[in-house]
This record gives sequence, C-alpha cells and structure tokens, in this order.
Amino acid sequence: MDNAQTPPQPQPDPPASRRWWPLVAAALVVFAVGVAVGLLVPAVRAPGDTSADAGFARDMATHHAQAVEMSMIVHARTDDPEVATLAMDIALTQQAQIGIMRTWLTQWGLPPTGSQPAMAWMNDMNGMDHGGADATGAAPMPGMATKAEITQLRETTGRNLDIRFAELMIRHHRGGLAMVEAILAAEPRPEVRDLAARMRAGQQAEITALQKLLDRLHSTASTDASTN
Repeated sequence: MDNAQTPPQPQPDPPASRRWWPLVAAALVVFAVGVAVGLLVPAVRAPGDTSADAGFARDMATHHAQAVEMSMIVHARTDDPEVATLAMDIALTQQAQIGIMRTWLTQWGLPPTGSQPAMAWMNDMNGMDHGGADATGAAPMPGMATKAEITQLRETTGRNLDIRFAELMIRHHRGGLAMVEAILAAEPRPEVRDLAARMRAGQQAEITALQKLLDRLHSTASTDASTN
C-alpha cells in the first residue's frame, strides 16, 4: 500500500473583485468625506453681512466705480495720448476687479449692498470716520472725489484736464491703498487677500506713473509760460 501523502494543492488566487474591494471601499469613503467637507466649507466659511470681507468687497467696488468714471471722462476728452492710455488702463483694470468683487458677494449669498453704512468695517477696525458724506459734500470713502470735483473735471479742458485728472487719481489711489492695508490687516479670506495684494501693487505702480505724468505736465506748462 502506498503511504505517500498527496502534496497540498496551491490555493487559487482570490478573484480580482475580492482583492480590490478593500481599496475601492476605502477610496469611496475618502471621496464621500471629501464631498461632505467640500459642501460644508463654503457654508461654514462664507463671510457674514457685516464682515470685513463683505464690507471691503462692497466699498471697494464703489470706490473703483468712481475711478472708472473719472478715467472715462478724461479718456473721451484728452488730447494727450499718454493720458488717454493710462486712463483706459485704469478703467479696464478697476472694472474687471469690480466684477470679481461682485461675484464674491453672489457666491457668498450676500446682496450687493449691506445693512451697515459705507466704511463701517474699516471704522470698526481703526476708529476712522468714513461713514458718509457731510454737509459740505465730502466724499464718504478715503481719497474719493466730491461731486463738485467730478463736475469740475467734466468742465475742464486741455492740459488743465490732464493735470486735474492726475491729481484726483493720485489721491483716489492713495485712499484705495488705505482700504487695502486695512483689509489685509484683518486677515481676510484667501481670495480677498490675493486680490487686495494685487490692488496694492497695481495702484502703487499707477501712482508712480501718474506722478511722472503730472511732473511732465507741470514742466511743460512752465516752459510754455516762460516762452510767452
């Protein structure tokens, strides 16, 4: 009688579905968690109506709108190609940024105007009073032109128009930079921080260009006066 034992037969590999199922299940769990977090984050992190993020978006859009208005007034009436180019650049840049900020408000589920006065978010941070125009018609935001100054700009012509535009826009940009520094100090949302940083760089560069333009215009005016 043959007492030799039959060697154990190798077991077949488990079906592919059994080998991959734990990985698929884990991937599905991770995906589900990611979807849940993605859905929750906007709701948790969306700024409130009285937040600095929302106030900055609303007020800077208004601030930008006046820069666009002044730039288009001058672009349509200046005889200086450099002034026309700079005015158009400012108008296009700031109009695009207005679109970005209004889109934020829509994404955040907030209306374009808030329940608080203009600049309340900045007042709360540093005690500055930019809450509204006073009896003299002073502008409600830093650096903005008054209604009288806008009217004067519309009525000015020639080199005086170019000079007045440069003066008003330099002041306007400096006011905008004050708003930018305030929102950056408030540790805003990443998208707000990034746009504010781009605004700071762009408006600082434009101030430099406007100052050079102003220097040229004043120099030309002095030369013309001395030859008459």
